[in-house]
Amino acid sequence: MALNIETFNNQTGQNGFYKAVSHPLATEAATRLLNDLKSWKRVAVYDPMGCTEDFFEFYSPEGISFVDVYVQTIEKVGTTVLGHTAQPVTELPSTDAGVVFVMAFDAERLVQDIRHLLPNPVEVITLDTLRLPPAMLVNKNNYTHPTNFATNFAFFRDTADSHTRLITANYWARYGAKNVRLWLQLFDKNGKVLKQWIEEPIACDEAIVIDSQEIRERFSLKEFTGQLFIHALGIAGHDTVKYALDIYGDIGNALSCTHDANAWPADFYAGLPAPRANENVVLWVQNSHPNTIPAGEIGFKIMGTDKYSLLDTEVRPFATLPVSINQILPDAFWPQQIEVLAGKHFIRPRYEITSIGGDTRIAHVNVERTDLKSDHQISGISELMGKGYILPAPILPAETWNSLALPTPMTTSQDNLPIALLAHDPEGQEILRLPLGKLPRNHARCVDLSRETQIKDLLGGQFGHMELVYDFSSGGDSDGWLHSLFRFENRATGNVAETSFGAHIFNTVLTYGTEPQSYSGRAPGLTTRLFLRVGTEPLETICHLIYPSSTPWHSQSKTDIKLFNGEGEEIARERIEIPCGGSRFWKQSELFDAQTRKTAGKKSYVIVRDTTCRLFGYHGLVHPDGGFSLDHMFGF
Repeated sequence: MALNIETFNNQTGQNGFYKAVSHPLATEAATRLLNDLKSWKRVAVYDPMGCTEDFFEFYSPEGISFVDVYVQTIEKVGTTVLGHTAQPVTELPSTDAGVVFVMAFDAERLVQDIRHLLPNPVEVITLDTLRLPPAMLVNKNNYTHPTNFATNFAFFRDTADSHTRLITANYWARYGAKNVRLWLQLFDKNGKVLKQWIEEPIACDEAIVIDSQEIRERFSLKEFTGQLFIHALGIAGHDTVKYALDIYGDIGNALSCTHDANAWPADFYAGLPAPRANENVVLWVQNSHPNTIPAGEIGFKIMGTDKYSLLDTEVRPFATLPVSINQILPDAFWPQQIEVLAGKHFIRPRYEITSIGGDTRIAHVNVERTDLKSDHQISGISELMGKGYILPAPILPAETWNSLALPTPMTTSQDNLPIALLAHDPEGQEILRLPLGKLPRNHARCVDLSRETQIKDLLGGQFGHMELVYDFSSGGDSDGWLHSLFRFENRATGNVAETSFGAHIFNTVLTYGTEPQSYSGRAPGLTTRLFLRVGTEPLETICHLIYPSSTPWHSQSKTDIKLFNGEGEEIARERIEIPCGGSRFWKQSELFDAQTRKTAGKKSYVIVRDTTCRLFGYHGLVHPDGGFSLDHMFGF
């Protein structure tokens, strides 16, 4: 069964209580607390915040002799909690328990409010025994505040032929953070802690690079495949840890990039591609919690079918388990896609595809939302919103690459996807419109632009970009959560990279719901600040910037490409202009010469900044052997 706790809310953000009780350091303290409670013959619970059931989603009450449960909220009186009927806290004097377990953080005031109701003698224990050290807290007055739990996980591996590199920058300093550090804990495949350490201090705009080879050498570790827990301390502004993760080997056929993992577990994930005939697909299930995932709680099915194939293996706390899609769903073949029953046990996972020839690539699936229903207003807003929701993606230069799009249902209520694919040249001219009709949930319609259309001739061998938009000419429903997987193939070498994302409304002052989205402040937030990590020799850094527009906007962007060294100092900048509705594909070496790049150093990075419009970007690395990576960029 899924964990019965809200990990994230699309209106209010992350659940701070969830983050607090599932933190790896809280796990150690919780074990000590529960052992203490087991030593008492009679235990009462006071649950003023309604968090008891949430807490025991992660920790077992077995062996604790609960006798009474008391609540503060009248609506909770009479409900069943831990097998007991909840009583009003005013009945607390009648308990004969030897200890009262107050299920709350920042409990001093709450305990003071009921001090006159406590029997004498009685001991009081609160969740404050689980608190992190004061030095790890930003907001010491509100323990579960999101700034105290800016945490995330990353797939992290170092073997003889595969390495990982996490890259970001201290973007929190821009919001006033003064003492940013990273508290890190590395788990192996069995969930055992290999190492715990702190990276400090991190100056404003300083590059953050955590490379598995360097970590392995620094701490004298053996080969490992597991996950890295990241807790950003002293932060401000953003409570989400964003990063790019490069997976690389010693040759070009093991190069890929993936986005941050989303910091909250979900019930379902989707967009996992089924294997082609010459491929093996593995989903890396990485338990995000201190309790074991029982066998039979994680499942996989072909999108649009009814029955899950359940994983018959348990996953230990914080452990990493590779699940072969070829084995668990032997009848699944590309371009079918897989839906993952995750039960809120793990954050957005990575999948790894290995070809018979030995090429490997890693990408991530996406959260399949359960809270959205069809929104009939979307089909009627085109008069005001023009294209409305747009999902932009590159069309890479067709001399080198094939570009493919596979629309992916990404809410549990999506029965159909009414979509058209538009192709644009670099100057924003629409050169192709391909209606896809009302795709059913179980569709396997993959658009291969290079094979289905004359895209190479239409673009004259140049790059361009595609847009997926709603098309209601054949009917259909929409909810604003339009997603797709985009796959790119090197025509000469067969190397592949892929990424996936969702649609937004772009570059219009009018707003609909929370669209256009803004990184800070209210919508529409029509500015750009994108992070571009820079590869080291012999890798070439590529970037594809797209200027999508739902309604007509400024005719040209005013986009500054700023090169920074690892200390956060600007070394150089170049201005490019992108026509509204157009795009630009460029290489770092084309903008900055060899001496400038050398001056910037090995930990250099680029910020794409535009105060006139919202751009959408993709970044990647290209190896001389033909291997390459591509993923969407993140902003802050």
